[in-house]
Amino acid sequence: MTKPQVLIVDDEWNMRNLLRIYLRREGFATEEAATGHEALLKLAQQPFCLVLLDVMMPDMDGWQVCKAVREHSDVPIIMLTARSETRDKVLGLGIGADDYLSKPFEPEELLARIQSLLRRSVLTRQAQPQKEIFAFSGLRIYPDAREVEIMGEKVVFTLKEFDLLAALARGGQRVYTREELVEQLWGNEYGGETRVVDTHVKNIREKLQKAGLRYNPVQTVWGLGYKFQAPEPTE
Repeated sequence: MTKPQVLIVDDEWNMRNLLRIYLRREGFATEEAATGHEALLKLAQQPFCLVLLDVMMPDMDGWQVCKAVREHSDVPIIMLTARSETRDKVLGLGIGADDYLSKPFEPEELLARIQSLLRRSVLTRQAQPQKEIFAFSGLRIYPDAREVEIMGEKVVFTLKEFDLLAALARGGQRVYTREELVEQLWGNEYGGETRVVDTHVKNIREKLQKAGLRYNPVQTVWGLGYKFQAPEPTE
């Protein structure tokens, strides 16, 4: 059986070594990158089930690497950093990271985060009915394939951006509170700020607009949360 492959990105050898030893002991295979550029090269060469990404690196910081990865991949990313401020966590999640863990951390906590993220990723894919399609004017969402087409062109969304967009589309015009969306996308174990939902919505809207969609399907319901509202396709 093929072991799940994790890419460890950190400029400190000691941290990479510790993470490698622990992850391999838990049944993971690992690859390492000491710089952001090396990480992007490895990600272009082979698939990974998850990326552990340090924020503070000399050539490209973790935020820059995360942004670059999210231009073409939805691989799950956990950012690791000595910075514990809430604004940094919101920034990391907002640019496409799936989780954020402050150093120092217990190995057991990291493993729990990894397993939770991988489990939710697999369950999300398996839970979608085969050949389910949400079709709207200029916008098609394919939950089974985890793909989005805007004006006939595929647009890459991160794991959580896609899950959020699909969840809202599946709910019709139901209004979801931020707390409901956090629980649905991150699970009960997530203890972070609900503002992360607002950041993901902002990113989704920007991608939809940049791709040429002439309306905003993710509507804010002030004082409550969000709902999906889009015209039906004319074809």
